[in-house]
Amino acid sequence: MSLVIAHRGASGYEYENSRAAFRAARARGADAIELDVHAAADGVLFVHHDEVVSGAHITRSSAAQVRSLRLPNGESVPTLEDALAVIDPTLRVFIEVKSLPPQFDDRLFTLLDADPERQRCAVHGFDHRIVKRLGLARPALARGVLLASYPMRPLDALEDTGATVLWEDQSLIDAALVDTLHRAGYEIYAWTVNDPEDMRRLLALRVDGLCTNLPDVARRAVGAGAA
Repeated sequence: MSLVIAHRGASGYEYENSRAAFRAARARGADAIELDVHAAADGVLFVHHDEVVSGAHITRSSAAQVRSLRLPNGESVPTLEDALAVIDPTLRVFIEVKSLPPQFDDRLFTLLDADPERQRCAVHGFDHRIVKRLGLARPALARGVLLASYPMRPLDALEDTGATVLWEDQSLIDAALVDTLHRAGYEIYAWTVNDPEDMRRLLALRVDGLCTNLPDVARRAVGAGAA
């Protein structure tokens, strides 16, 4: 059965990548949460999609400076440690690594090792160099690669990085792509899919995950497909 992955938490209902969005995901039917991380100048990992928050660049700011900022819902920007603490322990966590200088890789590994549910976390990203680097350091770390174009050789990015999941723009997924990946033993997750008709199309193609702002809508689609 396809995973329901709450994109930046239940971001259709709460501000994206916030503690509130992460808390809301399970009640909305999610199996997993997708979130984004950037490393601050001193290596602390913060959960936010854009590198800029309220005019401040996360990668150029200290952790103390980032912690002083506020999201539109009034919350502070969560660290990855904060996020893992509030995400329901039954949910899987897919961490999109937006920016991570090599000297801070161990910061990520330390947080993953400290999580009580150590096997629930995976990493993915558009920067396949980071995905490969993390995999070389931690071969057992589950990882995926993101694409926003249709790959002529879809297995190459997976084989190059040691990833097992292709995260693909939902509008570019077709039967040929899904079949190629499945025959080779890989999985494919569709992002970001919010329309029920698109969900039904993708489920008919047998995608392995729906990454969505509306996990309750996806849960109903998955349930209807199973029935």
